[in-house]
Amino acid sequence: MTEKTLLSTLERYYDTAPRAGGARAEDIGPLTLFVQEGAGWPYYARPVLGAPDRADAPEVSVADVERVLARQRELKVPESFEWVAETTPSLRAAVEAAGLHVHAHPLMVLDPAAARPRLLPAHPDVRVLGADDALLGAAVTVPMLAFAAPGTAVGEAGPAELAVAAQDPSVEPRRARVSGMIASGRTVLAAAAQGGVVLCSGQYNPVGQVAEVVGVGTLPAARRRGLALAVTAALVSDALAQGVRTVFLSAGDEDVARIYARLGFRRAGTALIAEPSL
Repeated sequence: MTEKTLLSTLERYYDTAPRAGGARAEDIGPLTLFVQEGAGWPYYARPVLGAPDRADAPEVSVADVERVLARQRELKVPESFEWVAETTPSLRAAVEAAGLHVHAHPLMVLDPAAARPRLLPAHPDVRVLGADDALLGAAVTVPMLAFAAPGTAVGEAGPAELAVAAQDPSVEPRRARVSGMIASGRTVLAAAAQGGVVLCSGQYNPVGQVAEVVGVGTLPAARRRGLALAVTAALVSDALAQGVRTVFLSAGDEDVARIYARLGFRRAGTALIAEPSL
């Protein structure tokens, strides 16, 4: 698969995944705004599918971005844009001019020639969770603590903090939502647990033969044990066993990208996320 074909495959995924997740699409000029219908993950605005490939496609303007922002505010949904830098290079300048802050993340795709995910020995503490697994509530909570303290350094939040966070009222709706997604086949969740305590978890979301690995997070106090690598390997192995042909992810930073490279992921581009500055 050529790099252009690969990026086109990812573009189709980014356009299809929100629709499969229950979002409606509103085309606003050269941008598509995805709006979640009912409970579920909030989605983003991104370039209209196929627009960057058209020879006559105009560059995205500040006015285009501002129209989307106005609609997001009207709908009271997150002011968020997500896209691939190499596919729509004009969008970054436009969103920055509109006052948004852009985060860049290594966009990585599993090399089809890499056999390591299939050969990596299964970690004894890692398993795929079912929709009714007793650990599911903790498994959807761990990434919240992980992303609150980003990076790869060992942090303070551990089992005690997890026990407190798992009692938050927002956890049960999140657990129920993920449980439903597991039951319907829209996501697969794997977790590393020791002594009944979830230390790391992550998911992959398949759409056809493409799957994105998302939300891999380790309890900060449990970092530097190889758990994120083991959870990702379990997700990749499961995806490949289910017939997925293209597995990709966005790494938090270059240090995290180097960890994923050990599983056979390679840099394919740059994923950009724009949102209001804090």
